[in-house]
Amino acid sequence: MAKKQSQYVSREPDENGIIAWSDEENAIWRDLVERQLKLMPGKACDEYMAGLDLIDFPKDRIPQLGEINKVLSETTGWQVTQVPALIPFDEFFRLLANKEFPVATFIRTREEFDYLQEPDIFHEIFGHCPLLTNPAFAEFTHTYGKLGYAATPKERVYLARLYWFTVEFGLMKTEQGLRIYGGGILSSPGETEYAVNSDKPERYPLKALDALRTPYRIDIMQPVYYTIESVEELFKISEMDIMSLVHEAMELGLYEPKFPPKPKQDTNAA
Repeated sequence: MAKKQSQYVSREPDENGIIAWSDEENAIWRDLVERQLKLMPGKACDEYMAGLDLIDFPKDRIPQLGEINKVLSETTGWQVTQVPALIPFDEFFRLLANKEFPVATFIRTREEFDYLQEPDIFHEIFGHCPLLTNPAFAEFTHTYGKLGYAATPKERVYLARLYWFTVEFGLMKTEQGLRIYGGGILSSPGETEYAVNSDKPERYPLKALDALRTPYRIDIMQPVYYTIESVEELFKISEMDIMSLVHEAMELGLYEPKFPPKPKQDTNAA
């Protein structure tokens, strides 16, 4: 998270915690939300849709963090916290361990409307916050933060894979079919369609040890997804001895990547 410089700068709130977003920034939010909401039915999991109703954020402007915090604190005791565009892993884990979800207060430009490697406010608020109203998801994220904060740098690299294949790119196998709960998918129109309907990616039932050993790239459509049967599975994982699984994964090593290496010119992009 701290490896590269961002072209974006987070907006600072005033003394009342209010960020003065421009008309264009609010219009970008509106257009992103409108596009994504059309794709959600039959693809997003029920728990996410329930959280979306609970938060009920404005469609025509970027919500203020206090509006989100009111709902999160009433449901699971979480809150969102304003951070710079990129933060060190230490700070990321510390915030999660304190039930604070980091939100970089900038929004992508029209030039990067379809895809942005950095997590902007649309990704964090629209992609992740609805599920933070769910107790099982919130507990999993909290446990992950506490483990990551106490972990060594090498352990954190393995832990990051578990987060990637659940919180960011997790799928749920329901009686109605595949549903999405990962915020990285839910904030991406292309991946929302691809993750559920494409026959290209491989999909496997989630085993924490497998996820810890699976390489990923942030700049491509995912070649592998892991599925859970219900959000309660995340609660069960949070009760496991995850760090012993991390050490087992470190001993066993990584699986072969299902993707080609990054092109040379992209080596500084992640």
